[in-house]
Amino acid sequence: MATGSKPGTSRKRHSQQYKAEALALAERVGIPVAAKQLGLHESQLYSWRVKNRLHEERSAVEERLALENARLKRQLAEQTEELAILKKAAAYFAKSLK
Repeated sequence: MATGSKPGTSRKRHSQQYKAEALALAERVGIPVAAKQLGLHESQLYSWRVKNRLHEERSAVEERLALENARLKRQLAEQTEELAILKKAAAYFAKSLK
């Protein structure tokens, strides 16, 4: 038994689906009402909401980074191709000057 916990109580683990549904309910009716309906502490719903928003923000940042990464890879490929063409042209003109 963990220190400071009440005898006979254990932490209940909720699935991500349950949390998402609870947050959707809280969005519709408000956190205090949803917490009462679900038998949860309001602080639990607030905590889930904060974690969910952080996850969404990270997902959005990761998406932007992925798009930027793809753009930079395309740009690098184009510049590599241009550089190869310029090297061939320089070699050709250097040959013709001899």
